[in-house]
Amino acid sequence: MDHTETTHRAGEAANMGKIIFYEDNNFSGHHFECCNDCEDLLSRLSRCNSIKVESGCFMIYEKPNYSGNQYYLKRGEYPDFHHWMGVNESVSSCRHIPTEPGMFNMRLYERIEFGGQVMDLVDDCPSVMDRFHVNDIFSCNVKNGNWLFYEHPNYRGKMYLIRPGEYKRFSEWGGRSARVGSIKRIMDYLGSGTALVIESDANTTMGKIIFYEDRNFQGRSHECSSDCADLHTYFNRCNSIRVESGCFMVYERPNYMGNQYYLRRGEYSDNQRMIGINDCVRSCRMIPQHQGSYRMRLYERADMTGQMHELVDDCPNVQDQLSMSDFNSCNVMDGHWLLYDQPNYKGRVYYLRPGEYRRYSDWGGISPRIGSIRRITDFN
Repeated sequence: MDHTETTHRAGEAANMGKIIFYEDNNFSGHHFECCNDCEDLLSRLSRCNSIKVESGCFMIYEKPNYSGNQYYLKRGEYPDFHHWMGVNESVSSCRHIPTEPGMFNMRLYERIEFGGQVMDLVDDCPSVMDRFHVNDIFSCNVKNGNWLFYEHPNYRGKMYLIRPGEYKRFSEWGGRSARVGSIKRIMDYLGSGTALVIESDANTTMGKIIFYEDRNFQGRSHECSSDCADLHTYFNRCNSIRVESGCFMVYERPNYMGNQYYLRRGEYSDNQRMIGINDCVRSCRMIPQHQGSYRMRLYERADMTGQMHELVDDCPNVQDQLSMSDFNSCNVMDGHWLLYDQPNYKGRVYYLRPGEYRRYSDWGGISPRIGSIRRITDFN
């Protein structure tokens, strides 16, 4: 089937994007502007060494007709192919990714032509193996939203754009094998300088964070309005941060790993003094605004087994309130939460989004000890 035809036509007027391809590094040489899909860029330019995405999101492909290695680009400047994680100057086709407001919904199957085990997905999945206990996805049916498949867990490795439609075998999304390590919704549509983030419950929020290489907001800077798995491609070090709107989690290692730090709107002129982090800031997550109830379940043992406790409110002292402090798994049903390894919201902090965490390592914990828990409610 033609996946292009399955794109929702009702929102075409709002789905605007613009990408500019340049033959040479640093946006020089012959260039070509594009606002839609293009199956053969070679007729427009002989090579591509830098790209500007002025609005919208695009998928670029190594070969014509949307084949070969794929790379996801959101609004920003890419002065050489290393910035989009490419391996050479070969960019031969591109797809514009239309905005998909509303729900995200897809079904995964362990066999071709929608056979075998059925797995429903409505949110991001950092590890397909951890959530569904399978590594190979042979077919899928995307009912709502645009998605990215990654070859490895935590959104790493080769990626593939999955648009609404039926994919009867992995070759139809460009996969060389059935291996799918992680899956992510495409939510960070950018246009006119604003990020629109769409959660599965259709709530929206905006956020903006600016990283500076030197203290007191000096030196090279990088603005971000969505999740970023590897900030090191934009700056070498980070010594100050300004959060202009929204709430963010910053991480000392790429792919949302290492020590985590929660930042709300404000100015952090000296990271080490005000936050406690050194100049290593390697990834960040924007925390979507949540409206409604908060609910999570904590389990004594891994894989949601053993004694269970349910929380709907802040808990300044887990031991006092629940008579235990070691939890090996949890299920966040509603809202966004912070776990602390000490009482009264002190110590190491861990960000939990809606989803299942089958072992404490899934939320980045170094042990199952939880001292306190609180809801993230201070959006601005």
